[in-house]
Amino acid sequence: MTNKEIANYFTDLANIMELHKENPFKIKSYKNAYIQLRKLDTPLIEMTEADVSSLKGIGKAITSKVFEIIETKELETYNKYKEKTPMGILEMLRIKGFGPSKVRVVWKELEIESVGELLYACNENRLITLKGFGKKTQDELIEKINFYYRSKDKFLYASIEAKALELLENIKIKFPEQQIEIVGEFRRNCPIVNGLEYLIDCENIEPLFGDEVTLLEQKENKYFCKTSDGFPLNIFTCKKEEWGSKLFRYTATKEFVNTFLENTEEKDFTNLESEEKIFEKAELPFVISELRENGYFVGKETPDLITEQDVKGVIHSHTIYSDGINTIKEMADYSKKLGYAYIGITDHSKSAFYANGLKPDRIQEQWKEIDELNKQYSDFKIYKGIESDILYDGSLDYEEDILKGFDFIIASIHSNLKMFKEKATERLIKAIENEYTTMLGHPTGRLLLSRQGYPIDHKKVIDACSSNNVVIEMNANPVRLDLDYTWISYAMEKGVKISINPDAHSTKGIHDIKYGVLAARKGGLTKEFLFNFDTKS
Repeated sequence: MTNKEIANYFTDLANIMELHKENPFKIKSYKNAYIQLRKLDTPLIEMTEADVSSLKGIGKAITSKVFEIIETKELETYNKYKEKTPMGILEMLRIKGFGPSKVRVVWKELEIESVGELLYACNENRLITLKGFGKKTQDELIEKINFYYRSKDKFLYASIEAKALELLENIKIKFPEQQIEIVGEFRRNCPIVNGLEYLIDCENIEPLFGDEVTLLEQKENKYFCKTSDGFPLNIFTCKKEEWGSKLFRYTATKEFVNTFLENTEEKDFTNLESEEKIFEKAELPFVISELRENGYFVGKETPDLITEQDVKGVIHSHTIYSDGINTIKEMADYSKKLGYAYIGITDHSKSAFYANGLKPDRIQEQWKEIDELNKQYSDFKIYKGIESDILYDGSLDYEEDILKGFDFIIASIHSNLKMFKEKATERLIKAIENEYTTMLGHPTGRLLLSRQGYPIDHKKVIDACSSNNVVIEMNANPVRLDLDYTWISYAMEKGVKISINPDAHSTKGIHDIKYGVLAARKGGLTKEFLFNFDTKS
């Protein structure tokens, strides 16, 4: 089990105890345990009880629960509360931004016990009479519920990647003589995947079904299945001679296929052994799988897309100075070991008090440390950066005498996220127009499958970046991937460079650059417009 998985038990326990109005001091201790445990660099499963109990805010009682989770994958205390809580109420606790105290109000005062009942009550305006709600809160809750429904049975690419590749290898073992390929959203490197899909040039896949894969339904050559650990799985079969035709069909979206057919006089693409032959027959340039999302690239030569090796420097990284778990030196040494030429340290600014944001005296301390460390490197450099909060009025988080001392500044919104499109756009543009802003961080503030971003006028924001020579971040954290890849082509049209940044809060987080590259490729990003392509940015 990972530290995050273990920590999640404690946030679940805190929420369900708050729901039942239990001891607030215990609730606070479990919330603190969640924060402390998920930040640990050392895996909990490798630590002793003495090691765990010595951690800040983690006593013997919580330590015993940690090892109970590791050994049994359950928590008896949580189960005790779970038994007296309706399943629908537990599901409500999964709605982002709808906390235990509000769930309790609708449960106890309106006797609502499911998400469906809650949505119905909102649509019937039954919540506006409750204390602490009102029309605005009710309307916001409707949107949160709708987003929750849309997000069910969906997976981040990064969270399903290991399973997809593992299953591919297992299928190959059972069908060593057959062609097998992952298709669908995963093959297109979509940030969000609804499930796993595979194509096999075999008409009898009976050996596949068993303990690991359960067949739910079959329709001709389509097998709808479920893996033992709950992933939706579709298997498509075909004849050897139609491999290319089916691979093309089950990879591309309908929009891409329709645009493809509109751009050629040829209409018969059956029984072709390779995808290349399909494009040859259509007399159209070959389009790689990740660009088959919409019709934009049909008829165009595939550009020289970036690769992970093209990213020369690590930009946007946090250290123990704010909410990271590694020192500056550890982050720098690890980046150098991975082959990068530089790292930009961008801890949180002072307004991010929840993330231990840097006040001016600590900035001076950090700059001094960076200067000393840079003396130790001959072929690597640490840049002095900051992730400055964009305040509600659009200004940056420090006075000019501090701002001008940084090598570069990433301007990001972290607070007051509930904005109309006009306000959010205005706020971003004011920050972009600040002479000290180098880069716009995660433009919409979204968290995939968790929180929708605040609405912005992307064209106006990108135009402002173009006019002010400001770079836009592709935040490579697989939960963000923000700027959305669909806006990369417009950014390139306007001459705006994209920086693929891991937003790393640990050395491990640097590897997230991979997911930023995959998303940027879907948008057609080329080396010319990659900000951190140069060995010196």
